[in-house]
Amino acid sequence: MKRGPVLSIVLLTFAMLAGGAYAMRARRGGATIVPSPVHADLPRAPEGVRVRVQVINTTRTRGLARRATRVLRDQGFDVVEMTTAGTARDTTLVLDRSGHPTWAASVAKVLGPAARSESQPDSSRYLDVTVLLGSAWRAPAQPLNP
Repeated sequence: MKRGPVLSIVLLTFAMLAGGAYAMRARRGGATIVPSPVHADLPRAPEGVRVRVQVINTTRTRGLARRATRVLRDQGFDVVEMTTAGTARDTTLVLDRSGHPTWAASVAKVLGPAARSESQPDSSRYLDVTVLLGSAWRAPAQPLNP
């Protein structure tokens, strides 16, 4: 057997292993991720408090609840449930469920100027805030996140 093909197979295998190791290191946090300045001026969840949020997509736009979840989590809110509802809404409504209207107001500010907040306490839910996304809500532009 000639050395040429064996040597090229060994070098190709080594290159593939090195590339895989680099990719794994980047996924584990070896790569530096710079926070997006898009949300720098928005309110954040209170420090040391877990604000549990439910996001309900009331539109026919697929993936809207997922995009709102990403925006809210970027600001420190704990989105514990995403779902869709049959009753369509035009405007976004943020409901205070736990008697903390300032938390609901903060969530409404994060979601934009068209969102409004109301107080509708409901002690039977283990939630602090419910978001009913309306068709007027537009997710902010996001950088590519592979």
